[in-house]
Amino acid sequence: MKSLFRYIHFILFISIMIALLLDLNSASGARIKDIASLKGVRINQLVGYGLVVGLNGTGDGSGTKFTVQSLINMMERLGIHALPDQVKVSNVAAVMVTTDLPPFARAGNELDVLVSSVGDAKSLQGGTLLMTPLRAADNKVYAVAQGPLLVGGFASGGVAGGGVQKNHPTVARVPGGATIEREIPFDFNAMDDLTIALNQPDFTTALRVSKAINQGLGEMLASPLDAGTVRVDVPDVYKNNLVNLIASLEQIDIQPDMGAKIVLSERTGTVIMGENVRIMSVAIAHGNLSVQIKETSNVSQPAPFSGGETTVTPDSQVNVSEENNQLILMPQGTSLGSLVRALNAIGVSPRDLITVFQAIKASGALQAELEII
Repeated sequence: MKSLFRYIHFILFISIMIALLLDLNSASGARIKDIASLKGVRINQLVGYGLVVGLNGTGDGSGTKFTVQSLINMMERLGIHALPDQVKVSNVAAVMVTTDLPPFARAGNELDVLVSSVGDAKSLQGGTLLMTPLRAADNKVYAVAQGPLLVGGFASGGVAGGGVQKNHPTVARVPGGATIEREIPFDFNAMDDLTIALNQPDFTTALRVSKAINQGLGEMLASPLDAGTVRVDVPDVYKNNLVNLIASLEQIDIQPDMGAKIVLSERTGTVIMGENVRIMSVAIAHGNLSVQIKETSNVSQPAPFSGGETTVTPDSQVNVSEENNQLILMPQGTSLGSLVRALNAIGVSPRDLITVFQAIKASGALQAELEII
């Protein structure tokens, strides 16, 4: 009976390990949906200038001329005549309103908008955005925004100065505050071919994408145009029904390729290395020279009744220490793991890695692109 239980446990263990290996293999790739986009299907930025009213004395100052002029122009359109010296804008703030118009957005859909102060307002808390047309790059109005602001912070100060501030009170959002009034014309189903644009252009990845699509569709319909685009001819069965075709293409798994690159950030000491990084035969040694100088003062006291004076004499102590690390020899074609282990063995910190990699690159032994951000 015990042998039977052991056999069952062994079979379960083998089944679990096989399932884990299958999951790892499936997770090693990426969907076309995650590494590429369809050419022509993109967002469009919208921007508009507007006014926020209802502020509790935290709006623009009287010296902000464009806020005063904007308020007078708005009142004139509403049939109210006002003079500049009669207008106070402490409860009003001039703002820029921005949002993104997503692809296939239809008239009547609502969008979230971001409201940012352009004057010297102290806070937009409690304000209401007045009707603001939002325009695209062609200067046409595609949406109109209006509504109460959500700031998510506050600012409070006294007359004598100082105060308390939480988050950023001069930027706010209006959830669902913009209504789409105009649609971007785009006849999607009339397309005879599709162009897939890779997020990271690479010739090998483009070739793999085209092969995976041809294998998935069972026809030679995809061909790479360059490192960043792949053209797919629409089969007759998918004419006027491109949604099903694109949904099928998005789920195809491929293994993206990437070049050997090392990204360094000197400000934070961050080092990112790709798995394809290789180095040629090179010897590496790393050591730090530490110099410590300590200044002390000694008091010299004369003997009694000697007629001398008390004096202070300086005393300097200088200590010099240098790390004596061994010379590490890296053979040709060393992988990333071996390189990291060797550098850790000689006590290289992440910030020191920046200098080490720059030296290896200067020697011509680093077979990777070195990018400093």
